[in-house]
Amino acid sequence: MAKKSTKTTALQPPYNFNDKWEELLENKEFIKVFLSDVLEDYIVRQRWYGGKASKLKYIELAEYFRIQQHGEVYYGLILEVNFVEAFYQHYFLPIAFVSDENFAKDDRILSISIQNQEGFIIDAINLEAFRKVVFERILTAIPKDKTRVSYHKSDLFKDCQYQTSRFMGLEQSNTSIVYNEEYVLKFFRRIYADRNPDYEMSRFLSDKKDYKNTPAYLGSIQIKDSDNTNITIGLMQQMVQNEGDAWDYMLRELHKVFSNLEYKNITISQLPNTEDFGRLEITDVPPQIIDWVGLNIFLKIQTLAKRTAEMHIALGSEFEDTAFTPSHFNGDYEVWLKNRLLYQFQNRLNTIENSLHKLDGLALELANEFLEKKNIIRKRFVDFDWTKLKGERIRVHGDYHLGQVLVKEDDFYILDFEGEPESTIRDRKVKQPPLKDIAGLFRSFHYAIYATIFNNLDLYKHEQEELFEAGEVLYRYLKSVFLGTYVSNVQEANLNIGYNQERIFLLKYAMLEKAIYELGYELNSRPRWAVIPLKGISNIINS
Repeated sequence: MAKKSTKTTALQPPYNFNDKWEELLENKEFIKVFLSDVLEDYIVRQRWYGGKASKLKYIELAEYFRIQQHGEVYYGLILEVNFVEAFYQHYFLPIAFVSDENFAKDDRILSISIQNQEGFIIDAINLEAFRKVVFERILTAIPKDKTRVSYHKSDLFKDCQYQTSRFMGLEQSNTSIVYNEEYVLKFFRRIYADRNPDYEMSRFLSDKKDYKNTPAYLGSIQIKDSDNTNITIGLMQQMVQNEGDAWDYMLRELHKVFSNLEYKNITISQLPNTEDFGRLEITDVPPQIIDWVGLNIFLKIQTLAKRTAEMHIALGSEFEDTAFTPSHFNGDYEVWLKNRLLYQFQNRLNTIENSLHKLDGLALELANEFLEKKNIIRKRFVDFDWTKLKGERIRVHGDYHLGQVLVKEDDFYILDFEGEPESTIRDRKVKQPPLKDIAGLFRSFHYAIYATIFNNLDLYKHEQEELFEAGEVLYRYLKSVFLGTYVSNVQEANLNIGYNQERIFLLKYAMLEKAIYELGYELNSRPRWAVIPLKGISNIINS
């Protein structure tokens, strides 16, 4: 391990090393230069770097391995980034050496001379030759690969050859490559000492359960670290040709809905309301609501509910693989849940106490209500009695929202099973009530409604408070139509999600948890939007 030290004086840029490229990682002087002098400046500028809110202390090289084929050699690095706040994160960085000065001008890590050949070390993902090697290694993977860097492929990945590759777009935490406009390889940048949940869930759903509404699993890359632990660094899937994600789709549909308030001269105060967390068929929705909202959005909500139910039915139908077999609630789960949530609640409580000066209007009013009722909220989290719950826990999506769903014609495809970004890898694999996912999706509906209002205030003639009132009515109907389809589908398949009062309790509990999780982000990033989770919290504690 090479710890950060003072700047090296033995070598000055441009650095020259007499080792072959294939042996360069054995050179301690190179490691020292690379980690101490160069990499910190490079890594903090990357979109996938998740430590921007913390102070970087030093970087160590935790592991390195070769990614190679037919004499072409690239290195995969696992970097341990240590922070002043006494924690660390691991990141995956593949590197290549190029001598063409026209290459990767904006993404060079280090100018270097190797055996008197001048060039640059770059992130290898920029290099088409590297992308081709990775594609071909997965395509030619053998069934039982026991090497340190192991490649795996499913039976679906065959009868093709490398043609083209390109970056998918602006992702936050990973880097995805599109191959032949048919396949997507996601490189995980933030690395955990375990198999990635996205790999496990994707392979289980599409490979083992033949669930059709997620990108089909095609292959993966795993490495074994020095502790013999399997670490996922890449996931290959079928590319779903789509019209964008459900978040953007919902914003467009909701804009039409809110425009209809004026166009159809609707009196908001006279809109009929409905029971919260009820179950409705579209035929049960009052004509005044259908006249305002239209049928399309409710039909789409029913389709999304069906696909979500099918996902949970597949995840709850395993009886051999213990990582996926359903479990009942127990004392261990209760302790885990309460510890986690009380810690998060205290953190958000501190944040809101320090952020009141950023808020005004309804947001400030709701923030003060939050502080006044903090003991009630804390008690809600403590009042989780597993002995009263009869449903099952299964592996769930874990970070389910409209942005994780692709729209294709009149259907939906669910993706990105990595789990909640703030959670540990172990916590992401804990079996949860399926309604945890539904709570995340409902919070996403709530966000979409308020985002539509915020983004288009100048276009709507009604006052903001009136729009909020209409939005809350719509929100209840969206939830109820979703639950009408979802609950009947899972019950028909004998997935046990509990009796009616249990379902409502779990939904409220998980939605309160999600809204409090969201509150920290909004207060730190965009205080104007803090009204959305605050309103969600208020709805639940006052219902």
